[in-house]
Amino acid sequence: MKKVFLLLLSVIALNVHAFADIPVTFAQLPQKAQQFINKHFSNVGFLSAKQDDGEYEVMLKDGTKIDFTLQGDWKEVDCHVTAVPAALIPTAIAQYVKTNFPNNIITKIEKKYNGYDIELETDLELKFDKSGKFLYADD
Repeated sequence: MKKVFLLLLSVIALNVHAFADIPVTFAQLPQKAQQFINKHFSNVGFLSAKQDDGEYEVMLKDGTKIDFTLQGDWKEVDCHVTAVPAALIPTAIAQYVKTNFPNNIITKIEKKYNGYDIELETDLELKFDKSGKFLYADD
């Protein structure tokens, strides 16, 4: 019984460790992620990064948070109060927001398998399909 208990305890400890945040340096990020940050956020500065749950979470000095896949493809960019770089927003989505919410900026964009979720500075969330067609708003 004692051996079974120790075995179970070891398995639990290994599983907890497998899902723990692992700090990584900028140089340890995938090349694609490094290039993305250098291209779109070169003036902001890298603060920290961690590998967690099969992805990388990067924090920049201005509070921007970027999630990357293990291969370095961006999944989410959350600038909180500043605008997401225009180059990251599909043209159809940018045009929709400009037409329907002309006094708002996009502060967050999340790329999903079936489309995009964006958040405006007013915290209004908008859902779009892969082609950038508006689907619905979510308060």
